[in-house]
Amino acid sequence: MNAPITQDVLTLPRKLPDSGRVNIVGLTRGQLREALIAAGTPEKQAKMRVGQVWQWIYHWGVRDFAQMPNLAKDYRALLAEKFEIALPEIVTRQISEDGTRKYLVRIAGGHEVETVYIPEEGRGTLCVSSQVGCTLTCSFCHTGTQKLVRNLTAGEIVGQLMLARDDLGEWPLPGAPKDETRLVSNIVLMGMGEPLYNFDAVRDAMKVCMDNEGLSLSRRRITLSTSGVVPEIARTAEEIGCQLAVSFHATTDEVRNVLVPINKRWNIATLLDALRDYPRLSNSERITFEYVMLAGVNDSDEDAHRLVDLIRGIPAKINLIPFNEWPGAPYKRSSNNRIHAFADIIYKAGYASPIRTPRGEDIMAACGQLKSATERGRKSRAEIAAEVG
Repeated sequence: MNAPITQDVLTLPRKLPDSGRVNIVGLTRGQLREALIAAGTPEKQAKMRVGQVWQWIYHWGVRDFAQMPNLAKDYRALLAEKFEIALPEIVTRQISEDGTRKYLVRIAGGHEVETVYIPEEGRGTLCVSSQVGCTLTCSFCHTGTQKLVRNLTAGEIVGQLMLARDDLGEWPLPGAPKDETRLVSNIVLMGMGEPLYNFDAVRDAMKVCMDNEGLSLSRRRITLSTSGVVPEIARTAEEIGCQLAVSFHATTDEVRNVLVPINKRWNIATLLDALRDYPRLSNSERITFEYVMLAGVNDSDEDAHRLVDLIRGIPAKINLIPFNEWPGAPYKRSSNNRIHAFADIIYKAGYASPIRTPRGEDIMAACGQLKSATERGRKSRAEIAAEVG
């Protein structure tokens, strides 16, 4: 018998008026150094102070300056006066039958995004959002039906990782034996939003996550997924250097224009030209092409052969994603036989073609299903009002 789905509604602390203090979470080392100096830290001490504060926040998970005993008492008081260590708030947490956890996270302004933790044997992946809503309106994606509200800050992006570590109890304990096991071992920027339309905040957040004296996630453990914002692809290689995934999903411009409308601006040929240099610029082994399997739309043998021809010469693997259906979705999932036939053509051409196992479908946490609960509620109320009128 399957384990029941569980949902926790967490009690939120009362929101206090804006303190005017600077939130340290999400500041890069350079930004933190400048902020400490501006607050009165002697310039000669700034590098040391950055290192001390950084380790308390990002290695030990401490949220209170008073609990940083290697800092002088008066300096702790200065920090508490000028700064805060503030994270977004978990509103609800749902746990799927397969162990996937979906968090509804509230950020400044009362907006909400969703973050998903996927446990696997020997590792765990956190799917992080970069925007509230999305501008891209990909026709198969539930998130794309929610209009863009705003970009997340670097602190709100990093904060999703820190909240997940809180919930999983992953922060190390002072004095305890060192444990290299990581429950959150990988980050994928595949949640709500297009990361490359929020480039600066995403870059700064990933710099914080990759710093080896804190959260310490290797750039090879971070994958950024883009629908194809061509001008930012080279910048991603040079300024972040993480793994790259591309929401490809079609083998002709005619079909991709419908599935991924950004294709009308940067078509398949233009996108592939930008991708050919990425492995060299970023020192990455290969690019991941994400391909959602839609019955009768993009899943023919001809599509598989065209896909192989298109990516020829690019170090790549193709992730085949069974379509995760959502209420009102205009597409159906390809049959298992069709997906395996498609995968076999790609594999015989020399490319890895894993078929992704859907995770968290029962709590709408699977790929393409994320959409904040408040936005779902607003939509249903609007529909009700229209029906009454």
